[in-house]
Amino acid sequence: MASGGATVSTGGGLLDRYATALYSYAEDAHALDATVEQMDALGRLIDQSAELRRLLDSPLIDVQTGQAAVRAVLAGQGFGKIVQDFAGVVVANRRQRALRGVVSAFSALVASKRGQVVAEVATAHPLTEVQEQSLRARLIEAGYGSVNIQKRVDPGLLGGLVVQIGARLYDSSLKSRLQRLQYAMKGTA
Repeated sequence: MASGGATVSTGGGLLDRYATALYSYAEDAHALDATVEQMDALGRLIDQSAELRRLLDSPLIDVQTGQAAVRAVLAGQGFGKIVQDFAGVVVANRRQRALRGVVSAFSALVASKRGQVVAEVATAHPLTEVQEQSLRARLIEAGYGSVNIQKRVDPGLLGGLVVQIGARLYDSSLKSRLQRLQYAMKGTA
């Protein structure tokens, strides 16, 4: 997602609007760096906590209960008032399912404002520190300059990785390779 200018396209105007509002608020409150760190931590928390994802995805939980639960989780994890209030607003607006996307949009906006390129990397297994550094080096060699890597684990890939930088998609996953082989074999049959 980051594009050349200050505009960031994350595939959803709603996500961008929430991200922009949070960025402006945190900047005005002189708490941008802390908010960036906490939003990154929130993204990791959502990715790692099946219980939190269930809470955010549940259509059966009413707004007040969901808001109280999300605030309690974030307070218990040491998140600051800005991120707690922001998550509360997202839940109050019945957009809790979009919270992870908002976190990604916020990260892309921050990267864009700081002149970084965002590379969304999906792997079948978590990247080791050495693998991440090697990937970062290759992306820099490819001309992407300062790279902010957003990692996501997708066991459905089977192996390899998928890297998306803006509109460019680099797919070296085992799943895609097997699909291409399957299509090639159908063509020869």
